[in-house]
Amino acid sequence: MSDYDDNRDADYDRYESAEGRREIEKETQEKIVEVYRQEEDMMILVYAQWCVNNDLDPAELYASAYPEQLANERLERVLKLVVSKEEAGDITDDTLLGVLSMFGNEDLGMVVAEAIEEREKAKRRK
Repeated sequence: MSDYDDNRDADYDRYESAEGRREIEKETQEKIVEVYRQEEDMMILVYAQWCVNNDLDPAELYASAYPEQLANERLERVLKLVVSKEEAGDITDDTLLGVLSMFGNEDLGMVVAEAIEEREKAKRRK
């Protein structure tokens, strides 16, 4: 008995025509963009939660990194998902810096690194 099916699936039939290929490619690109946006939102959430966990204002820190941007709507939307630091799990500095780097947020990474340095200096002074 063969696993071969005489009936082609709909995607294969669509792919046989140039118009069908364009439709499939467009759908694939849209899915890739959506997945990237979801992952980027997760990065923003990690950043915002790290800020809250370290008694920092995520919007203020972000504005330091990107002063030319008036507001970041995605950050504002994600801030609604942030929990108090008592409820949150620990997010290490290295985890945040790695995530920011992975998404090419080098400017924000520099501002975060400066905040980490300031926090460590304050601890040493105590």
